[in-house]
Amino acid sequence: MRKAPVSPSSGTFRRRVIPFRYSAIELLVALLILFMAAPFVETLPHGKLVESVLVTLVMVSAVLVTGGKRWTLAITLTLVTPALAGKWLNHFAPNLVPAPVFLVATAAFFVFIVGRLLQFILRTPRVDTNILCAGLAGYLMLGLLWIPVYVLTARLTPDAFAFTAGPQNGSVMEGFNAFYFSFITLCTVGYGDVTPVSNVARMLVVMETISGIFYMAVLVSRLVAVYSTQHSSKKIKISVTDTDSESK
Repeated sequence: MRKAPVSPSSGTFRRRVIPFRYSAIELLVALLILFMAAPFVETLPHGKLVESVLVTLVMVSAVLVTGGKRWTLAITLTLVTPALAGKWLNHFAPNLVPAPVFLVATAAFFVFIVGRLLQFILRTPRVDTNILCAGLAGYLMLGLLWIPVYVLTARLTPDAFAFTAGPQNGSVMEGFNAFYFSFITLCTVGYGDVTPVSNVARMLVVMETISGIFYMAVLVSRLVAVYSTQHSSKKIKISVTDTDSESK
């Protein structure tokens, strides 16, 4: 008989790999802390350091949540190590590690994490708080995924994006600008203050928009299907119990 897959936040997984309780709720909390701090980080005296700490918190949280099996944990650690090492080395010694190295590593790590969260949601037999938090966390991490992609594109092609609003000295695809642009693209808002100009930048915007719509469509359809099945099973169970009670 085939064994059921171990969920990333199940008690069995925590006993085997992680010595303390951890779930997608903590990952969502780490993401919300990053989101609340993001607009103010650049104005702080040590804003870059604070931003690196918050991103590290999110990445470590993602590793703890999604590393359900040993091979998965090994892949996750393999992906997160160059991303975090490159980011911190770039912070303390900017010329030591080329920016494309840790940007590509960061994007690859987020791709893997979003895929694992989506896989977890698609395989779940029931809807609970942990599943809902995993769905929300996956969507937010999908927006984070495209930030290093846009930053890398802007560095390789300086005129890939045009800024029509805001201070001229802040019109670069870095930091909060990249964060802002990624999420308004993911939400298909597009205020027009940042515009993709090059063909590559435009294609990336199209890909992020499609991925966001696809993610939400899959998430909602799966949650509705699982909830409907779960609700029907409860009704059948209650009906059988009532029938047994009447027969007695």
